[in-house]
Amino acid sequence: MATADDDALYVLTAVLLTPAQFPSVLGDDYPAACAALEIEPYAGGYGLVLGQDGTGARWTVIVDDVSLVAVAIASWDCGMEYDLSPDERSVVAALPGWPLAVATAAPGLPAPHDPDPEEGDRAPLSPPEEDGWGPAQRRLGADEVALQWAAWRAQMDEDASGAEGTDEAADAGAPASADGVGGAGGTGAEAETSGDPAHDPYDGVRRALSDLRGYLEDAPPVGRVRSSFATGEARMLRADGPGWSMVARTDDMAFVLLDDEPREVLPVARGPKLPALLEALDAIAVRPS
Repeated sequence: MATADDDALYVLTAVLLTPAQFPSVLGDDYPAACAALEIEPYAGGYGLVLGQDGTGARWTVIVDDVSLVAVAIASWDCGMEYDLSPDERSVVAALPGWPLAVATAAPGLPAPHDPDPEEGDRAPLSPPEEDGWGPAQRRLGADEVALQWAAWRAQMDEDASGAEGTDEAADAGAPASADGVGGAGGTGAEAETSGDPAHDPYDGVRRALSDLRGYLEDAPPVGRVRSSFATGEARMLRADGPGWSMVARTDDMAFVLLDDEPREVLPVARGPKLPALLEALDAIAVRPS
């Protein structure tokens, strides 16, 4: 296929951008993710094809042939080769840079680099800084917790066995403990604290839970709450809001990450009210087709 300057694009990877499945690094919901790429939030979604042109420059090509990209991703996940070559008529836009970190490079080309800008060009897409902390890193951290749920759950059992919340906290759907359980997103970094004895990181968790309950009364933007498969009869929930991200299993507990609590993953106990909240959120969540 071709980029805007007619150089061949050497495809390295691809991701889906749909209401139910989009790179959370781009935003809290599907419309926000589309806005970050300056495209319309088309209900059918898009595919993002990441590659290099003949000079080695990084490009993100947005296509509307979602099925083709989905088949390619599924094939690659199974270890099969698949030549992803979307028809030029399916190309919606070609943007400089990559929104995600890509560990590979096309053989025989210069090292990946941003293309030389021309007057009027937008700034190249780039992944968030690994050593920073903000909304993008917070959302990526929640994605990692969802991906490694069993490991985080086992660590919670080890670190907080016996640290049960009070009956009052459980009834409120509040956390079992005010302790973080390590670095978010698998960074291994120690949780940072404010040093203020009056500081309660769970104030932010309570705000997140309040926002989630609000989603049940006023529907949030599409993709703000997403549901995916988990083991057994359970569903994995991912939800985001202003300053917070949540990951939970409908048959278990939840974890919350906050902008105001860098690299902390805060557990939320499965008290009497949390199961009903999670089930209600699952009912309004968007799901992969």
